[in-house]
Amino acid sequence: MTYIPVALEMYSVRKEFAANPWATMKAVKEMGYEGVEFAGAPQFSADFYASLLKETGLVCCGWHTPWASLQEANFEATVKLNQAVGNKYVIVPWLGGKTHDEWLSLGNQMNAVADKLAKYGMRTGYHNHAGDFTPVDGKRTWDTFMSVVSSRTVMQLDTGNAMAGGADVMAELNKYPGRCKTIHLKPWSKANGYEPLIGEDECPWKEIYDFCQAKGDTEWYIIEYECPKYPALEAVDKCLKAVRAMI
Repeated sequence: MTYIPVALEMYSVRKEFAANPWATMKAVKEMGYEGVEFAGAPQFSADFYASLLKETGLVCCGWHTPWASLQEANFEATVKLNQAVGNKYVIVPWLGGKTHDEWLSLGNQMNAVADKLAKYGMRTGYHNHAGDFTPVDGKRTWDTFMSVVSSRTVMQLDTGNAMAGGADVMAELNKYPGRCKTIHLKPWSKANGYEPLIGEDECPWKEIYDFCQAKGDTEWYIIEYECPKYPALEAVDKCLKAVRAMI
């Protein structure tokens, strides 16, 4: 069985990281996480992020990067930032398309970005939200987007967001084998939304892990938990323990 390491989406502990980046990264490492995915525009210098990774022994397995940061004016700076932290997955967490034509255009633009990043040994990708699965004129914009983006684009399926949007997680994964290089493990249930911890929710975890092992070509599991029911560091620690018990 292929070993797939587990990382934390740092958006889960964004307040703690902003207040004390070193202590937060140290705590994440001590929980047993092997990597982190940063989120948003950088708050600190590239060298500072690189030193945090080196000192804690964590790997940067992705960066949720605003779409604007991949446009021509900011592209070079974005590449340099990701080179500094050793990251090859530059994932777009949000695209604001409304119509199918807009999503087709965004997909073609993402293909162009994928070509540019490939020169640096990097890949782009898209992280879904619940609204991507809401039908527009009888068809989901998710399907429109996925119909045009090439296999160079990572499909970073967010399990909780997909379920919240009414999607069948396993159907979506099986439709695109080999595309889920990184996957967001986010809990969700019909009764309580994003509140439950991993293992207390309704995501089909065993099937998800089996897919990632056999068909996903998955390199990283990335845990994301956003509900304020629990203190953030406590929540992501509990989620990691639950994942470790299942994989």
